Amino acid sequence: MDYSGPLYRALHPYHARQPLSGEGARRYGGRFNPRGCAALYLARDFDTLRHEIARGGSFQPSTIVEYVTRITGLFDARDRAALAHYDMTPEALADPAWQLKMQRGEGVATQDWAEALIAAGHTGALVPSFARGARAGACNIVLWTWGDGTGAHLRVVDDEGRLSR
Repeated sequence: MDYSGPLYRALHPYHARQPLSGEGARRYGGRFNPRGCAALYLARDFDTLRHEIARGGSFQPSTIVEYVTRITGLFDARDRAALAHYDMTPEALADPAWQLKMQRGEGVATQDWAEALIAAGHTGALVPSFARGARAGACNIVLWTWGDGTGAHLRVVDDEGRLSR
């Protein structure tokens, strides 16, 4: 699937000057990327981002960035039949124990699934938001490849150069 339009991301203030870096995700791993695999986690709308930042708790200091995007090669994780092709289910995508499993060194099904999608040539995936309080149908886009020569073109909206100061 393809996507064009705005996407939003919350950056830790320490990383605000590198809005196209997936270093944090590479270093620590995430629901849809194992450690060692860079990723950008982007919300399709600001309301979803607000819930993702708070993670069901307090809102932490963040730098909010908007991107103008044109992306091809996304996997649509809302499609049950497409998920089944990769032995994945909506319930497994939503596994609340993924982080605990990763910390214990156990296999994380969503990370294995992401690696299979990467191997199949997908740029990223459109996935449901699992943030507490997010409305039904809220989605995020996770990118594993982006930039020149890829199917994911992102432009940071920073007309005044605020991130470079």
